[in-house]
Parts: sequence; C-alpha cells; structure tokens
Amino acid sequence: MKLNLKRPLAFFDLEATGTNLGVDRIVEIAVLKVLPDGSQEMKVSRINPEMPIPFETSLIHGIYDEDVKDEPTFKQIGQEFADFLIDCDLAGYNSNKFDIPMLMEEFLRAGVAFELEDRKFVDVQNIFHQMEQRTLKAAYKFYCGKQIENAHSAEADIRATYEVLLAQLEKYQDTEWEDKKGNRSKPVQNDIDALHEFTNLSRPVDFAGRMVFDENGIEVFNFGKHKGKCVEEVFTLEPSYYSWMQQGDFPLYTKRCLEKIWVRWNSKKVLVKQETTRTVSVEKVQQNKPQYQGQKPSFQKKEYNANNRKPEKSEPITNDMLDLLKQKFGK
Repeated sequence: MKLNLKRPLAFFDLEATGTNLGVDRIVEIAVLKVLPDGSQEMKVSRINPEMPIPFETSLIHGIYDEDVKDEPTFKQIGQEFADFLIDCDLAGYNSNKFDIPMLMEEFLRAGVAFELEDRKFVDVQNIFHQMEQRTLKAAYKFYCGKQIENAHSAEADIRATYEVLLAQLEKYQDTEWEDKKGNRSKPVQNDIDALHEFTNLSRPVDFAGRMVFDENGIEVFNFGKHKGKCVEEVFTLEPSYYSWMQQGDFPLYTKRCLEKIWVRWNSKKVLVKQETTRTVSVEKVQQNKPQYQGQKPSFQKKEYNANNRKPEKSEPITNDMLDLLKQKFGK
C-alpha cells in the first residue's frame, strides 16, 4: 500500500540518555522521509550527548559512552536535521509524548529554528493502543507477522514503525471505532489529516501534556493543583504561577507555549485597561459639563454708547453754600 500524502511524512525515532525531557539528551536519531510519490530518504546519526549515558539505559538501546565520544553534538548537526524536515509532517511510535518534545528541547537548546504549528502529527502507537493496546514488538509481530531484528536501534525501530502503519491502514480502513461519548466512526484512513486527529485525541498544547485544549479549544492545565482550569484564568487569579513554572523543571517547549499564552493574556489586559480608561474619561467629562434646563442663558455683551448716558441732575449754588465752604477751608 502507498501512503496518500499531500507533502512528505517524516518517521523519526530517538534514542536518548533517559526520558526526562528537561535533563536528558539524544544519542541517536533516525529519520525516514516518505515523499508523496512513494520514494524514501533516510538520515541517521549518532550524537555526543555531552553527558554520561546511564548504564541501565545503554543496556536497552546498546549505545555506550565509548560509541558516541567522537560523534558530533546536536548543536553541530541540528540544523542539518531541521533542513531535512522542512515541510514535513511528523510520525513515530510514541512520538507525541516523547520523540517530538525531546527533539524540540534539543532544537531550542541549540538555538535552531524549528516550528511545529503548521505540521500534522501521526503517532502510530496511539492507533495501536486504541485499537489493540500492545508494544512495538508485539505490534510488528501482530500486524506484519515479523520479529524486529536489532530491536531498540533507531533505524530498525523506525522501519518497523513505518511497516506497522501501512499494515494498520489495510487492517482498519473499514473498521468502526467508538469514542468515550459513544460516537462511532472509521478513523484509521489513508489520510494524514484523519490520522492526525485520531492520534492526538488528548489534544496536547505542549506535547509533554502539561497543558491540553478543552472541547472549546481553550488551553487548560493538565497537572497539579490547577488541573482542569483555564490557563488564562489561573494567570488572573495567581499570576505568580507563571513565574513558578518558568523557573521550574519543566521542558523548554512547555515554557515556550506557556509564554505565548502569557503574552496573549497580557495583551488582552492592556486593551481592557485602555478601554476602561477611555470610558472613565468620557464619563468624567460628561459629569463636569454644565447642565442647563430649558433655554441656555445669553452672554451677549452690551455695547457702551456715550451718547446714551443720562446726565446727573445738579442743584443750583447758593450764598449759604459758599459761606459754609469758606468756613471749612478758612477762606
């Protein structure tokens, strides 16, 4: 079967020093890019994690400190993989919870520009777990009738993942599935948009699952004391929660998503404050404006005309009046 693709779909797998997104580092990356015409391109590299690989982890993927001491660091080769993944949707096995957030941590630490906003994500494990609930090894045997040779090497695992997806499409293309609300559909289709919807049912905001979208597309916290609460509402009630998360041991991509919500929330606050200030100013002007009932008084200035001035009346001077003046002034 050939995948029905509108643009390249990149299957990728990471081997790392551990599973802590904020601390651990990638030691091997393999990317199988499937093009719309069905052709394939593979890019594989081991990476010096610049930290010791725990022995128990090396027992799982078979990569030891000695194997990667002379390999390039992610900062040295990160841009190569970012360029290789340009215009690609992303697919993997448990990729939504581990590989994508781990890859984003490395890109951010290395200062390599890589965006997720316009991509589709197909997590083959989610299809498998929701339809059969098994492991990759069991999935490969169940769907393909094969055993994975050299399991836990990135290249072997990712090729097995690609084959499992093709087998899943053949097996489930006409199979009905019922969600938690009782809605029935045939979600496993040879269409990346449909697979994206089906393998991202939890609707994570940051892939690490610290925040998810609710039914209305609003970001809510998915952990801790504010689990289930709208992120913006928490900022309003407890703005220090943002600083606590930014300073805490959370993945960088989680902090980046949180910062975007914080900036948007603050922009809304500024707009509300400006509108409130404008409204109050208008109301104060209205309150201080003189109020007149009926006809406004006229303030026209009357013109002065000397010709219209009435002369004051004077009494005639008598001899008695003259005698009084002489006595007063001594004359």
